[in-house]
Amino acid sequence: MTYQLKLRSGITAFALVAGLIAAPTFAFEPSQTECIAPANAGGGWDFTCRQVGKTMQDLAIVPGTMQVTNMAGGGGGVAFAEVVSKRSEDNNLIIAASTATATRLATNAFPGNTMDQVRWVGAVGADYGIIAVAKDSAINTLPELLAQIKADPTSISVAGGSAVGGWDHLKVLIAAEKSGITDLRSIKYVAFDGGGEAVTQLLAGSVEAFTGDASEAKGFVDSGDIKVIAVLSPERMPGDFASFPTAREQGIDAIGANWRGFYAPGGMSDEAFAFWQEAVTKVYSSDEWKGVMTQNGLAPIEVSAAEFQGFVEDSIASIQKISREIGLIQ
Repeated sequence: MTYQLKLRSGITAFALVAGLIAAPTFAFEPSQTECIAPANAGGGWDFTCRQVGKTMQDLAIVPGTMQVTNMAGGGGGVAFAEVVSKRSEDNNLIIAASTATATRLATNAFPGNTMDQVRWVGAVGADYGIIAVAKDSAINTLPELLAQIKADPTSISVAGGSAVGGWDHLKVLIAAEKSGITDLRSIKYVAFDGGGEAVTQLLAGSVEAFTGDASEAKGFVDSGDIKVIAVLSPERMPGDFASFPTAREQGIDAIGANWRGFYAPGGMSDEAFAFWQEAVTKVYSSDEWKGVMTQNGLAPIEVSAAEFQGFVEDSIASIQKISREIGLIQ
């Protein structure tokens, strides 16, 4: 069975309960819960941990405060290896994941690690990609940026919060390919440990453009520090992002959606895993989370916790196909 990412522009109720263990309580009771964000503060993984953790606290799903640990390095590889090698039986731990995680696994960028070494908990939404420049940049549209890259690739550096070959990198390559740029290897991409750090470098003038996701750029959009020149969504997003044009309406048919969710240690008990699946389901179905999604440019994602394993497998296969087409892997 093939699972596809299905996104909708409006926030509507969607129950992610199919296939879950139907029981009012679980043998596992969480204690000191923790979420690892595999990047520095300010990026999408950090956002996922902190916002979901807060919602779990507000809904009394977990006791007290969920600890958030930032563990940057290797585009998520440092955290993945840490969980697999040292914390494989930690029942109180979940780790933020996304299309960026699937991309790294798809391109064998986590040496010696594979998706089946962990357990895939569930998804809480999807971020559409954006491409932005600093507020005072002379560039105002995506075609202008790509035309400048095509004329002189050395004149534009694009920063992202994933490693070379990661999802942020792929997004700008997809847009470039759709615009007619054939030498994708000529594009200068600069990798940072998280979208927050990448935007900081954009504001410092170290790079000319930024590729990331709507949620991680939201604060910089609100402050007016960056200028979003394209959203990689099929149609304009609602809310605060409604004023930003899509790549498609500028004549570049580039779509990039980044699912956001969690994995857990591979040796986690079945009881604990069922608890975390149910916890993520409760968060996603709550009015509190719908408000977070609306405020931060997240789109709904129609995949249940029970389907998430297969969904990630399909995500990895799809990314491998794209990566081969643009020459990132053989």
